[in-house]
Amino acid sequence: MAWKWFNRKKNSFNRNLKAVREAGGGVSLPVQDTRAAIEELSKVVKNDPEAVEIYLALGSLYRSQGEIERAIQIRNSLIVRPGLDREFKARAWFELGRDFRRAGFLDRAQKAFDEARSLGHPANCILDETARLAAERGDYEKAAESYGQLDLPLPQAHYLVRLASDHFAEGNTSQANRALRHAIRAYPGAVEAWLEQIVQAYKAGNAGKVADILEDALQSVQPELRFVLFEGLLHAADKAEKAKQSAFGEETEWSRVCKDEPLTKALLPVIEKQEPDVLLLYYGATFLLRIDDIEEARAWLEKALVMQSDFWLARLELFELSRSDQTLTPFYKEQLTFFIDRARRVRRFYCRSCGLKRDQLFFNCPRCRSWHSIAFRTDISE
Repeated sequence: MAWKWFNRKKNSFNRNLKAVREAGGGVSLPVQDTRAAIEELSKVVKNDPEAVEIYLALGSLYRSQGEIERAIQIRNSLIVRPGLDREFKARAWFELGRDFRRAGFLDRAQKAFDEARSLGHPANCILDETARLAAERGDYEKAAESYGQLDLPLPQAHYLVRLASDHFAEGNTSQANRALRHAIRAYPGAVEAWLEQIVQAYKAGNAGKVADILEDALQSVQPELRFVLFEGLLHAADKAEKAKQSAFGEETEWSRVCKDEPLTKALLPVIEKQEPDVLLLYYGATFLLRIDDIEEARAWLEKALVMQSDFWLARLELFELSRSDQTLTPFYKEQLTFFIDRARRVRRFYCRSCGLKRDQLFFNCPRCRSWHSIAFRTDISE
């Protein structure tokens, strides 16, 4: 009777329950809606302890609110229930694994997923959770293999790149390069794989190879993601400078990197071959500024503004370049320096899916878990 009564509840609650059942990660209900749903479900479960579907949904709601202990208690109460249908027991084990993963108990999560598999829970659901679990444990090879079996080439390529990074750190260069090639075969638009190849060529001091890889990468990655290649290379150059300052003459992994001048001279012709693009012009100017070619950098920035007049970073750089031509009081110079420094710290990247703003590159949005959703804020109001 309780289940029939529950089905007569208002439509808004039904939508909440449906959303909970379909939640696969990253997306959660508004707090007030979730709390209301939890209260309604709790009443129904109290009136009808046999309502297994409601029990499972209630546990998922608790998990979505971070109340992992209560979610785990609900799963365990179902698992030990005598005579529980095999399908429901498998689902309870599966959800328990998700609870454990959310709580950081990764070994327990794996055991729970194994139990769910043995009871016949759908293989693809188990494989997806296994892939996530492997990624969280740092087993990038297994994560990539699992995503490959799921026919999800983008995350497969991403974790192959993570695997390659580990191999490079351990000095296993041949294995690392093999993993990168595998990543690009799996997903030719894997911007992180191309970037890793570029950074490794940069570390080796081979400016020509950096340019060759960049040219191939620009043809393969999505146009809206090409800026990631340049931003990542600049980040590597900054790391190299910091490493040099703190190395005190000792050899480091950054000791043989490309010099700025040959690197810039190799990159600019590659950029000039591309269709006009405001971000490519901006990054070309940035590399020119690294070698103090002020006039040429100014010309590239002005071209960027012709394409997009409200591109705030190009305006900021041009304003900075013109400061030396102005006669300013010491107070005004101090205030101007303060505001320019603050402007440079504006978070330049955002997620096209959820709007999250970040000041560092990301390949998987930390908030909504969208892949390759990063964008550059050319308009500061974005």
